[in-house]
Amino acid sequence: MNTFLRYLAQITLAGSIALGVATAAHAEDKVVRIGFQKYGTLILLKTKGLLEEKLKPQGYTVEWTEFPAGPQLLEALNVGSIDFGTTGEAPPIFAQAAGAPLVYVGYEPPAPEAEAILVPKDSPLKTVADLKGKKVALNKGSNVHYLLVKALEKAGLGYTDIEVNFLPPADARAAFEKQAVDAWVIWEPFLAAAEAATGARQLANGSGVVDNHEFYLASRDFLDAHPDVVDTIVASLGEVDTWINANRGDVAEQFSPALGIPVDVLEVAVERRTYGVKPITPEVVAAQQKIADVFHRLGLIPAAIRIADAVKKPQS
Repeated sequence: MNTFLRYLAQITLAGSIALGVATAAHAEDKVVRIGFQKYGTLILLKTKGLLEEKLKPQGYTVEWTEFPAGPQLLEALNVGSIDFGTTGEAPPIFAQAAGAPLVYVGYEPPAPEAEAILVPKDSPLKTVADLKGKKVALNKGSNVHYLLVKALEKAGLGYTDIEVNFLPPADARAAFEKQAVDAWVIWEPFLAAAEAATGARQLANGSGVVDNHEFYLASRDFLDAHPDVVDTIVASLGEVDTWINANRGDVAEQFSPALGIPVDVLEVAVERRTYGVKPITPEVVAAQQKIADVFHRLGLIPAAIRIADAVKKPQS
C-alpha cells in the first residue's frame, strides 16, 4: 500500500509539473490570429508588416488567414479559430443571430459603388426589374445579400420574385461565365475583375440603395482579455487608411504583386472604396439594426437581434 501511495504521489507530482509547464507555455503563447479577405485595409496592413512591428515589443506574433468571404471568416471567429477580422454589413448580422461571440470594434466609411449586380455583356436584362423570375448568384449571408434585397425593393420586386443561387465568389464567377445564372451580386475586387475579364455590365450598384460599410470585429473573449491589442490593431488600420488616402496612385502598383490582383483591377477597386477607420457610432448601430430587422422580416435570420449588444463599449 505504501509503495502504491508513493507511486501515486509521484505521478500526481509529475502531472502537476507537466500541467504547470503547459500552462506557462500557453501563457507565453501570445499570438493574434487575424482573418482577412481578398482586398481591403486589413490585407494592406498585413502586406506592410506594420502590425508585427507594433506588437513585437509586447511579445505578440501575428497569424494571418485568408477567407473567400465574410460568412466563412465569422464562422472561424465563432469556433475560436481567429480573434479578429473584417467583413461587410450583413455577415455579422447572420453570425450574431447564430450566437457568435463577436464584437464590433470599428468601421470604414460607406462605399456603395464597391458592390453591384452584374449581368453578362450580351444579356438582354437592362434593369433590376428585369430580374423577375431569373437566377441570381450571391454568397449567402454576405454584404451583397442586403444590396440585392434593397435593389429589388426599389425596383418594385420582392425577394421571392427571383431564384437565388447561393455560391461563394469563385463558384459564382464560374456559373456567371457559363451563364448558368442570369446575374451575379458581388463586391470588390471580384467586381472589377469580372468587369475587366468578361465585359460584364452593372444593372445597379449600391449608390442610393445601401451604405456598404466594412466592419472590424473581434471575438468577445479576445477583446476582454486583450483590449490593448485590439486598440493597436485598429490604430494600425487607421495609419494604413491615412497612407492610402495620401497615396492612392501608388496603392495598386505597390500592392498588386503581393495581393495577386492585376494593377488595372486594383486601381478600380481602390477608387470605389473609401478609407478612414472610425469607432462605432449610434448612427452606424441604427443603420445596422435596420438591416437586421429586414433580414428578420424576410425570414433570413431565425430571430430578432439587438446590434447594440455586440458593440464595443467606450472605455471609461
